[in-house]
Amino acid sequence: MADMDAFIGRLNPDMCVVTAAAHGERAGCLVGFASQCSIHPLRFVVWLSKANHTYRVARSARYLAVHLLTREQRALAELFGGCTGDRTDKFAHVRRREEYGGAVVLEDAAAWFVGSVELRADAGDHVGYVLDPVAWGEREAADGGPLLRLDEARTIAPGHPVD
Repeated sequence: MADMDAFIGRLNPDMCVVTAAAHGERAGCLVGFASQCSIHPLRFVVWLSKANHTYRVARSARYLAVHLLTREQRALAELFGGCTGDRTDKFAHVRRREEYGGAVVLEDAAAWFVGSVELRADAGDHVGYVLDPVAWGEREAADGGPLLRLDEARTIAPGHPVD
């Protein structure tokens, strides 16, 4: 793995908050593994850690919501990345609404989409959720500022251990 450190250390992906709702339960977490994975049809994949409360809710969810944050929204990233849903109702601290399929959308996110779960791919300590976008939007007063990236989020202590 040390040979890959030089490659992986250069990556600086956008950070997303992924939310899930199923069986009357909701969850959300900060995610650094996410990407468009198909052009036709348009698909997006998010990878959720099996250690997270969000993963346990997402296993039964038909839809997930993916949110982009700007650098100025570090507090929102800290809430969803530094607290665990096992002990904290993160949604009690944010403006939110129910969207397509019952997905929870964070109203203050710079941009968001809801995706239908098309495939779950177990890849070790994370599971990839391939999403077909069905609804999307952005904050009305979105400033278009730079997105929050991994380098700005590295100091957020995770709500769950990463290994």
